[in-house]
Amino acid sequence: MVGVGAGLGLGMEGGSCGALLKELQQIWAEVGESEGEKNKVLLDIERECLEVCRKKVDDANRTRVQLHQSVAAKESEVASLMATLGEHKLYMKKDKGVVSLKEQLAAVVPVLENLRCKKEERVRQFSEIRSQIEKIRYELSEYNDQGDNTSSLAEDEHDLSTRKLSSYQAQLRTLQKDKSERLRRVLEYINEVHSLCGVLGIDFGSTVNEVHPSLHQNGVEQSRNISNSTLEGLATTISKLKAERKSRIHKMRETMESLCQLWKLMDSPEEEKRQFSKVMSILILPEEGITSHGVLSQEIIEKMEAEVERLTKLKTSRLKEIVMKRRRELEDICQNAHIEPDVSTSPEQTDALIDSGLIDPSELLANIESQILKAKEESLSRKDIMDRINKWIAACDEEAWLEEYNQDPKRYSAGRGAHINLKRAEKARILVTKIPSMVDNLINRTFAWENTRNKPFLYDGGRLISVLEEYRLNRQQKEEEKRRYRDHKKLESILLAEKEAIFGSKPIPKRTNSLNRKTNGYRPNGNTNGLKTPTPRRSSLGNATPELLTPRSYSGHNRYFGDLRRLSTSHLNFGDDSLSTFTSISGSEPESPSLG
Repeated sequence: MVGVGAGLGLGMEGGSCGALLKELQQIWAEVGESEGEKNKVLLDIERECLEVCRKKVDDANRTRVQLHQSVAAKESEVASLMATLGEHKLYMKKDKGVVSLKEQLAAVVPVLENLRCKKEERVRQFSEIRSQIEKIRYELSEYNDQGDNTSSLAEDEHDLSTRKLSSYQAQLRTLQKDKSERLRRVLEYINEVHSLCGVLGIDFGSTVNEVHPSLHQNGVEQSRNISNSTLEGLATTISKLKAERKSRIHKMRETMESLCQLWKLMDSPEEEKRQFSKVMSILILPEEGITSHGVLSQEIIEKMEAEVERLTKLKTSRLKEIVMKRRRELEDICQNAHIEPDVSTSPEQTDALIDSGLIDPSELLANIESQILKAKEESLSRKDIMDRINKWIAACDEEAWLEEYNQDPKRYSAGRGAHINLKRAEKARILVTKIPSMVDNLINRTFAWENTRNKPFLYDGGRLISVLEEYRLNRQQKEEEKRRYRDHKKLESILLAEKEAIFGSKPIPKRTNSLNRKTNGYRPNGNTNGLKTPTPRRSSLGNATPELLTPRSYSGHNRYFGDLRRLSTSHLNFGDDSLSTFTSISGSEPESPSLG
């Protein structure tokens, strides 16, 4: 046992295996293991170690054989590729006694990959040049017999040297020089004839067949005749087609000018113009630039002439419709900009002038066009102020909604949509505080606009400054009445407290909602769709504060600023009579109106 253990531990001293053997012997000593059992275990350990070493040696040997085979195969392929490509630079093999197999393999692999890439590129070059040679030979061949290009390429794979490639290139240049000039002229002639026939709407096949039938043959298997007679025939045909093109262009330009004048005069829709959209290019392009297919055909010329004749007959009746249409467009522009259109071209007057024949409809149409241009310029200059007017109107709408919302006793309930109304009320309170600054800013900008243009800013016929000043005054009066109402309420509270202190308190009956609140577009559950601008209400302390009318109240119904001034001055009376009346009816103190 000692000999076996010494043999196993000989190569393991100082290592983990030696330490484990010593630990094993200590365990055996403590356990009292027999010498026979110890020797048996040590022999098993030694046998297993030998088996592991043998497997490793076998694996290393197989790897060496594979590396030998791989290096030999790659070196053989390198030699073959160098011979095929005609490479004179020999591959220097590594000395096998000095360099390892892996180093030999690592040295030969880049060389092999480089040669493979060179071969692929050389095969591609040979294929391209052989294809071009065969194509030219086919075009020059009398019987159009195309050789077997596949077999030729297979033969070339055994010799891919640059010498053979240069030979093919020289052969190709000779064939190209022999054929290119004549073929170029024939192809140019054929292309020009094809283009002219397409533009004029003439059959190309019948035209070139008159010169030579082979010129209209399709497919690469058919060759074209390129004799001198063919070249002369093509040149003559081109001259005739160009003369016909020039004649048709002149005729179509005259017809198109007449047609464009009628379109502009009669404001023809795009549907009527679309069928001649391609022909429009004739008016601006030179003769050589007209290449659209069929644009100069005889059929289109006849259609243009028929359209000119039809529009000429409809000119008088159509102009009246156009004048009315442009007048409606002018009115729409003025309505959107809240300005008054020129009454000199009103529908009643234009109808009378056209029917009486006192004015040319064309002059009347030009006058309306000028008014439309002025209206658009006016609308553009008013855009900034109009946007601010819309914001002011929207803020007034939110103020009216907020007043009604503040009067709702159930506004803090947990009903459906209550949180939506709460969020809207918060935003509305912030917006209402900005109304005075909105009005002041709007007044300043309106004054600036009027000073710049030296004319008043009219909104549906009335001066905007007047309405804004009146609105600001009414709002100030409204705030003053609210302040007096709050002071009066505080005074009554003091008097009531003194009375209760003297005579004692008494129960206060509940106040009915029907006496102190009216709905005006407000929905407590968050349904605010379809809200309308509140209308003036009767004087009641339970209701909201007085209404301030804005352009929203009349602009949608074509009302004028006279109505606005009359309605905007209406306000609630917060006098003593109203307070005493309300107290006697409800038996309770009224709530204070609030703007949030």
